[in-house]
Amino acid sequence: MSAERGLDVSDGVSAGTSHVVEVRVDADPGQLSVLRAVIGDLAMRADFDVDAIADLRLAVDEACSSLVRLASSGSTLVCRVTPEDSGISVTAEALSDEQAGPRTDTFSWRVLTALTDTVNAVVDTDDNGQNVVRLDLTKRRTAGR
Repeated sequence: MSAERGLDVSDGVSAGTSHVVEVRVDADPGQLSVLRAVIGDLAMRADFDVDAIADLRLAVDEACSSLVRLASSGSTLVCRVTPEDSGISVTAEALSDEQAGPRTDTFSWRVLTALTDTVNAVVDTDDNGQNVVRLDLTKRRTAGR
């Protein structure tokens, strides 16, 4: 589904059996509410408890806010969410003029590490020689779910 305002949501099946939901929005703070809504809905459907849903929404908001700050002017923020048996994996990325990812000595990074089970930042170069900053997050479902 595509929309005029820079939102593109697609649901596909990856090489495995997990469904991947991909959302593409303008790398703009005004678009973060869309990502919070999507992750909240997917976490609810994956049977996460209310606290874990809130943690995921906040973590995705924090990760994507960091990427928006690093994003090149006019770039797109891509967020891929993969529900798995044990939890949810989120990958968010944006093109950046910076050669470094988000700093890991900030309050923002502490929030990310506190709200998720794993968080990792990577900076790659795409085929056009542009920097791609990516954040990978995972949140496992609590025991008994």
